[in-house]
Amino acid sequence: MDTLSKCTKGDKLRVVKIHTTGDLKQRLISFGVMKDADIEVLELSPTKSTIEIKVGKMRIALRGSEAEKIEVQKI
Repeated sequence: MDTLSKCTKGDKLRVVKIHTTGDLKQRLISFGVMKDADIEVLELSPTKSTIEIKVGKMRIALRGSEAEKIEVQKI
């Protein structure tokens, strides 16, 4: 298992677990980032400090620190 922050552009992934609580977890769930959700990595900043993902038809930009808390597996 990897975290979202270790993935590369174009990867298609499934969320296994979100390792956070409180406001951040609620924000991710409101965007559709939850267990068993399929996501695609669209863009990465050169230092991976920002990661753009696609969940359903929505595009979301996450900080690298937020992406580290999302455990994923490739599909």
